[in-house]
This record gives sequence, C-alpha cells and structure tokens, in this order.
Amino acid sequence: MTNSSVHYRACNLCEAICGLEIHYTGHQVVSIAGDKSDPFSRGHVCPKAVALKDIYEDTNRLKRPVRRTATGWEEITWEEALEEVAARLGQIQASDGPDAVAMYAGNPSVHNSGTYLAGTNLMRALKTKNIFSATSADQLPHHFAAWQQFGHPFLLPIPDIDRTDFWLILGANPLASNGSLMTAPDVENRLKAVQQRGGKVVVVDPRYTETAAKADAHYFIRPATDVFLLLAILQVIFEEQLETVPVYVDGLDELKQIVAAFSPEEVTDRTGIATADIRQLAREFANTPSAVAYGRIGLSTQAFGGACQWLVNALNCVTGNLDKAGGAMFTQPAMDILAASKGEYNKYNRYQSRVRGLPEFMGELPVSTLAEEILTEGEGQIKALITSCGNPILSTPNGQQLDRAFETLEFMVSIDIYINETTRHAHLILPPATGLEVAHYDLTFNALAIRNVARWSEPLFAKETGTKYDWEVFQELTARLTGHYSSSFTPEDPHTKVDLALRFGKYKLSLDALRQHPHGLDLGALESCLPARLQTSNKKVWLAPPLLVKDVERIKKALAQPPSSDFDLLLINRRHVRDNNSWMHNSERLVKGRNRCTLLMHPQDAQQRGIKTGSEVEVVSRVGKVKVEVELTEKMMLGVVSLPHGYGHGRDGVRLNVAQSHAGVSVNDLTDDQVLDDLTGNSVFGGVPVRVQNCYDLRSFV
Repeated sequence: MTNSSVHYRACNLCEAICGLEIHYTGHQVVSIAGDKSDPFSRGHVCPKAVALKDIYEDTNRLKRPVRRTATGWEEITWEEALEEVAARLGQIQASDGPDAVAMYAGNPSVHNSGTYLAGTNLMRALKTKNIFSATSADQLPHHFAAWQQFGHPFLLPIPDIDRTDFWLILGANPLASNGSLMTAPDVENRLKAVQQRGGKVVVVDPRYTETAAKADAHYFIRPATDVFLLLAILQVIFEEQLETVPVYVDGLDELKQIVAAFSPEEVTDRTGIATADIRQLAREFANTPSAVAYGRIGLSTQAFGGACQWLVNALNCVTGNLDKAGGAMFTQPAMDILAASKGEYNKYNRYQSRVRGLPEFMGELPVSTLAEEILTEGEGQIKALITSCGNPILSTPNGQQLDRAFETLEFMVSIDIYINETTRHAHLILPPATGLEVAHYDLTFNALAIRNVARWSEPLFAKETGTKYDWEVFQELTARLTGHYSSSFTPEDPHTKVDLALRFGKYKLSLDALRQHPHGLDLGALESCLPARLQTSNKKVWLAPPLLVKDVERIKKALAQPPSSDFDLLLINRRHVRDNNSWMHNSERLVKGRNRCTLLMHPQDAQQRGIKTGSEVEVVSRVGKVKVEVELTEKMMLGVVSLPHGYGHGRDGVRLNVAQSHAGVSVNDLTDDQVLDDLTGNSVFGGVPVRVQNCYDLRSFV
C-alpha cells in the first residue's frame, strides 16, 4: 500500500460508529481497517465496515433516477423526476386531502446526517398526519418511557459499561448488534473488562446468544414476560429494603404499592425463571457498588414494551444507579439534539390513526397500521407514499399484507439506492449519493454513546457528475411542494447547522476544529447531570408516571390469564454481526459461508414433531407461513424458535443479485400487524405464536 493514500472517517452503518482507516488509490478502495488512533473505537471494526467498499462499487446501486414502466425501469433526468414527484403528490393531495400522502423513514435515516437534517422539512411540507418510521418497529418504548420519566423522549439513559461492576442485559445481544441505543464500539472487550476488574455480566434471553456465551450467567426467559421479571426484582428490592433512592424522585410510594403484587413466587411460572434465581438477581444488583440494567429489542418489541423500559429505568434509579458512574447516565454531546428539539417531540395522542384509532407519538403513527391505512377505503385513505431509505416490507409486521397494499397505491416514490423488496413497488426511485461519497456528523449516536465523543467525516470520494446528495434531493422536493422552487434554487448544505450548534454547544467546537482531529475527539466520560438535565415539570424523575401506571391493570390481567393460542411455539427473531437489518445482504463477503437464515429449535421440541436438523419445515402463524431449513440447538429455550431478521429477498422484481442468491425468508411474513404494545403503539416481534411442521429432509436431495 506504499502508493496508496489514507482517509479517516467513522463507519455509519450501525450504531457503534467505529473509526475507519481507508487506503485508496484514485477512486479505488484498497483496504478498510479499524482506526487504531480513534480514542473511542480503539481500532475495533466489525465485518460490515469492510463492505462499505462493496456498496460503493455495487453494480446494482442506482445513481440516476429511474421510472417504472410496463416494459421495465427506465433512467430519466433529475429535473423530470423531481417535477413528476411534486406534480403527482400535489394532485393527489388537492383531490383527496393532505393525509392522502404518507411518508415512511427507514432506519438509515438517522445514520446519515444529510438525511436527518433535511428529511424533516419534507415531512413538514407534506402537512400530513400519516408519518411513519422504523422507530415504532423497534425503539418507541424507550422514547415513551424517557418522556414520561425524565421529561423528554430523547433523554435516554446510557449504560456506563466502562465503569460498571454489574451489567444486567435483558433482551439484547450487543456482541451481534455492536450496541443498540448504546453506542459502544468493541463491546466484547468492554464486556471482558467488566469481568477483569471483578465485575459480573448477566444475560436474560430466550436464546443463549453470542453475548450470553461471554457472560458470567445466563437465564432463559419465556418471550414477552420480562415485564413480570422486572416487577418481581423491584418487589424483592423494596421488600428487603435494598433500595438507595436519590432525592430528586417523585412517585416512590406509588411504585412500591404497584410492585407489591408481583413477588417472585407469582411470576416464576410465567417467566420460567426460578424464584430463588429472581431473588438472587435482585440482591446482587442492589448490593453491587455500581450496576446497570440494559434492556433492548427483546424488551421493546413485546406487548409491554413501554412498561419494560419504564421498569428498567426505575430499577436503575431506586438502586442508586441512575446518573452515577457505572450506572445509567446521560450524555452531554457536542451537538445536543435534545436542546435543539425545543419540545417539538413532547407530543402524544394529539390525533389517532384513521382505522384503528392508534395514538400519535412524536409526530408519528405506528407503522403497524400503515397497510390498513392504504387498504381501507374512505376519507383519509393513503393513496400515495414516499419512502426514504426504508424497507418496511421486510422490517415491519405482516410484510405480505404490506406487499399487497403497496401494489394498490396510486403513486409511490422511494429515495433509495436499490430496487429492493419495498422500492420495486415505486413508480419513481430517486437515488442519492451514499456511503463514502457523503460528509457525516453523527447527531444521533454521539448522543447515545457510552462516552462523550465527536467526529466529523469528510467524503472520501466526490460524488459522480449528475448525481445528488440526499439533502439536495430533500430540499429540491420540499421547495417544489411549498412553491418556493425556481430555476435559480440552490440547496444549502445543512451541515452549516451542525457547525453552528457545535459552536454554541457545551464544548465550543466547530467543524473546522473537528477537521483538525480526523481520528475523532474523546470529550470525556459521562458525568452526573441530574436533576439539572431533567425536563419534567418539577425537575424530578417520575417513578410512577400516570400513563405507565395506567398500563399496570393490563399487566395484571396478562399475569392472571396467560394467552391461549392454537399455536404451540413462540417465535423470536435474531441478528448476526454480519447482518444490518435487510441492507447488507448484497455484499458477497458478508453473506458467504453457511446458511444463516435457519429456524433455530430445541432438540426436544423437534423430536416431539419428528423434525431433524437440515429438514425443511413450514412455520405457520396467524398471518402467514414460510418454509425454511431447521437447525437444532440447545441454545434455544424449550418452546421457543428463532428466525433471523432482514431476509426474504426472493420476491419478484428485486434487483439485488447477491442478496437474491442468499434470499432466505422474512420473519415478518409471520409477525402480526394487529398485535402491538397498546400503550406506545410499538410493533410486537417477540413471542409470536407459531407452529412448526415437517416438509421434507433437504439432505435426501444432496
């Protein structure tokens, strides 16, 4: 590599934002490795980062707008595409009202600062109530609990894992996810460090995960029963007077009364965790000098997701581990999106979805209702849709129904670089420059990091002539829709806002200052900041907020009356470190090797059904069925099966050559759009009732 140049930037594919060292020659990437001089990621990098080269070079990646015709996709000019989008959307809204147009923003929206900064203005310009995003598919309960307890949905407590003595991980697998709502590169070594300093790591999960294998203890738990476990842990802490409660709390006595009915003896049968183990877990957590509970996807994507996140926060608080080194702390980022939001996200139930009456939160409706809002005729019916870097057919419940719904739309436009399972339905696709071609400042994940950090990433390569940045696409569409477009219109780089926010932020930085630190800046460990940072009306942590307390009656009913079903197994999903939802399967280096899209099943469950490893089985739920290879393992809890998230690339019309050769099946062809967290509206992906039956043995064809 003596003749190559080197470029440093952060990887923005997942939440870990690892620093990268990229060697390149001309417009050719020679190698991608971890940046050892990055003070945060310390040279760590996962396999996905290397695939940034594959995205840049992908022959399936779109670079010019395309229109779907009866004879296939045709390339058109940007001017023609943007004019057509604005005209069609305008016509539909003029005829059927503003709510006839909907918009869906996918997970990558917050991984790209250009999209993050410019996309919201397009949403506002549409003046529609029908705004949806991946937030209500995986993390809405976190925001809801933060809003109810701390006063703002972005005031999210972050596990201070670098200083903790006891890390309790519930429904999360950070060794595969690289941390989620917890920006923590190099999680494996950070976990080892907890143990090396005499601490303990405990995992509670229906699957013996990659993280569980590195932990000190693992407890199997029946899917969707974490709420009972958390209530029981709190009951033990209060019963045995193990609490250490800060002065800035409100509702302590009410919380004690609530948890009193949920003793370990009451919940052990439902959770599958022994009474003695629950009591030991409570005592260890409360008696360790510093401890932190961290609950993620497995907790959020169940029927009591909001209550689970409330109780995780309450557990950290009443044991004296909130806003304390080694506990759950709050970031003070260089660009504080919390301060910038000015309360605009503190909104709930101002309006409801048309069909089911589901509540709005933070200006969005639950994505579980998107299909029915398209398919159900009447005033307010969605007739046009914009998707921004999203693939809801694979990432939201009942994907087959959403497939059918998208077919009926009068008009659909996708801002995306691929013709994938969702965008194949679009009438027009607008592909922005991406990845190594764009500048990036991580607004979201710096605010969720286990240390206060900042890093600016310059583009490695200039975008090709005739292509547009994402923020240019959004601004030009917004200008056309609002009547502010003219031939002299010039989009403005939204990163000037980042520079301004940095200058007025806590550390008085600027983009120029960050450019002098290409490896990033470590701004220090998380610091205690309560009660000053609280945004509740009385500057106290609310341990018993009214909306969450109201949900306790539903929890009590669920404990007293376990759900009955014609289906005898419970389905959960999973992810792999080489997966990134549905987005990275078109990289051969990430999908090569043994088939990862298998149904994991306990051998005893398989034996009862005459199923052997390698057999093809049919998995059936209320809404659909899939055929998939089964893999037997004692790493699954009895009565629980698991499919990975993000597969299902075999649909007609998809133009992802590599992904289609490793198509797999979509777990969300089985998940139910009619089942969600009644409180927050978040989708339910954990504990889906299914049955599994033999098809034939694949090995007989070998």
